[in-house]
Amino acid sequence: MKYIVALDQGTTSSRAVVFDEQARIVASHNIEFPQIYPQPGWVEHRPQDILDSQVRSLKLAVEKAGVDVNQIAAIGITNQRETTLLWDRATGEPLCNAIVWQCRRTAPLVERLKQDGLGNLLRDRTGLVPDAYFSGTKLQWMLDSVPEARERAERGELCFGTVDSFLAWHLTQEHVHVTDATNAARTMLYNIHDQAWDEMLLRAMDIPAQLLPNVVDSSRVVGMLDASILGRQIPVAALAGDQHAALFGQGCFAPGMCKNTYGTGCFVLMNTGSSPVKSTHNLITTIAWRVDGKPVYALEGSVFVGGAVVQWLRDEVGLVSSAAETEEVATRVPDNNGVFLVPAFTGLGAPHWDMYSRGTIVGLTRGANRSHIVRAALESIAYQSADVIAAMENDAGMKTAVLQVDGGASANNFLMQFQCDILNTRVLRPRVTETTAMGAAMLAGRAVGLWSDAQLKTLQAPDREFAPRMDEPRREQLLHQWHRAVERSKGWAE
Repeated sequence: MKYIVALDQGTTSSRAVVFDEQARIVASHNIEFPQIYPQPGWVEHRPQDILDSQVRSLKLAVEKAGVDVNQIAAIGITNQRETTLLWDRATGEPLCNAIVWQCRRTAPLVERLKQDGLGNLLRDRTGLVPDAYFSGTKLQWMLDSVPEARERAERGELCFGTVDSFLAWHLTQEHVHVTDATNAARTMLYNIHDQAWDEMLLRAMDIPAQLLPNVVDSSRVVGMLDASILGRQIPVAALAGDQHAALFGQGCFAPGMCKNTYGTGCFVLMNTGSSPVKSTHNLITTIAWRVDGKPVYALEGSVFVGGAVVQWLRDEVGLVSSAAETEEVATRVPDNNGVFLVPAFTGLGAPHWDMYSRGTIVGLTRGANRSHIVRAALESIAYQSADVIAAMENDAGMKTAVLQVDGGASANNFLMQFQCDILNTRVLRPRVTETTAMGAAMLAGRAVGLWSDAQLKTLQAPDREFAPRMDEPRREQLLHQWHRAVERSKGWAE
């Protein structure tokens, strides 16, 4: 028996998952790490926390699985995207904390790019909407703000990378400085048509090219795991951004297939095949994955705060003691009693792209209680996803026949039924909901010959299907009220 280990480095935790040859989960281990909020709208991670938690989760997952390390055929890496790191090329020492994808500190730099008339060019070349979400202006901020960073970068002493790149450098014996095409496509620096770093955008953000990693396929051996970690060198054979890995893990290999991952944020991706589709509804055109040198493209809509609203209910306002409790609390009441929560804590993503929107609760009356607010929070996840999917259907010119779902919050049956009702579309939850990790494992297994492309199509199996049961007038009324609530959240931050 051979095994594949997926390293799933997320926004709030690092996970390692051991899969067997049938892509069944043998064992997993998850380690949370601290979030740092230096100022309102700023979010950081300590790079060492990212690395330490990922290495420890790897060791503990393999220990739990009880497998011989000689049976591990490969390791795949999937990661929170856009989060930006800068480290010393010789020592690996970070120059500063990682700037997390949620961080809004570089909004003024984005505004400057748009004022310089680069908005359309940036969109045409990268497929992205100019926004502080992406890595380019985060790196620009680091070079401008960390003492001596720019001078050292120009001398070739530093490495820039997203989390996949940072992990690959630190985990491999060779300290490879690479990223894959999916992560490169999230930087606002990469031309998704030419498959190359874009010189004009590098100049616009004043970023030295010598900082940048080499861009590789999502499924290929990039280096060997340092033997000191597990006692033996193992091929590191896949790199992919988390949402791209989830699309692959859901088996969305044909154009038109669509998935939504309910993680910290919600991310809807639709496979559009070998040609990029330009959005007219503020969606992102991105690279789904690249194998054998050939990119597959996708449309994507990003919801910044999905499952994170449940963390907020638990950690910041204390309305629930666990994420699992939200389903029971929400179903104590028959409806939301007119309460709508817009969780725009760090602005609104697709299709609104309002960096200055902030969290809002509307419709409160004397009869509103804890259950209504918890229910409104869960419903907000489904509403935001529905807005993205409606925009995607318009761009692609097709109706989503079924939405394939994964991620932690997809285990919430109330949320999945409400998502199904508000979309009026069937929702399919797979047997393995850890599809981000599964996608990384599938890409790694493919790279080392464990699975053929034909075998990959047979690895995923369904768990439960949800069918719509809400009447159309009620659905339209709820969506109308939701959109009114969204408008009231916009432009709050000045």
